[in-house]
Amino acid sequence: MEIKVSTITGRAPVTVVHVEGNVDVSTADVFQANVLSLIEGGARHILLDMEHVPFMSSAGLRALNQIFNKLREVNEDDVTDEEMRKGIGDGTYKSPHLKLLNLSENTKVAFETAGFDMYIETFTDRQAAINSF
Repeated sequence: MEIKVSTITGRAPVTVVHVEGNVDVSTADVFQANVLSLIEGGARHILLDMEHVPFMSSAGLRALNQIFNKLREVNEDDVTDEEMRKGIGDGTYKSPHLKLLNLSENTKVAFETAGFDMYIETFTDRQAAINSF
């Protein structure tokens, strides 16, 4: 797995993380550590470009969940956990800090099966994704 990082300034600075390779049991910890390190370094809005991720296992999904939780923690969301859970159930809450770009068909199936699409937006257009922050 390879990770490349760039920053784009739109309405907010967006850290774009380009991931290449499977995110599975053998790579999920490295993936998670790299992104959490970016957050510890000050990244507050992250767009994960998954165009070159053919497969994401449950270990990769757990890493996404940890990244989501860390971004909520450091951004001190105005939404309480209870309001977030209700919003996820109602379909009115999407993470304002984490978004995904260009999911492969296999990754998209895993992402949606796990219910992550209920609270993390996905995009196929990079500029639309950046503008959404």
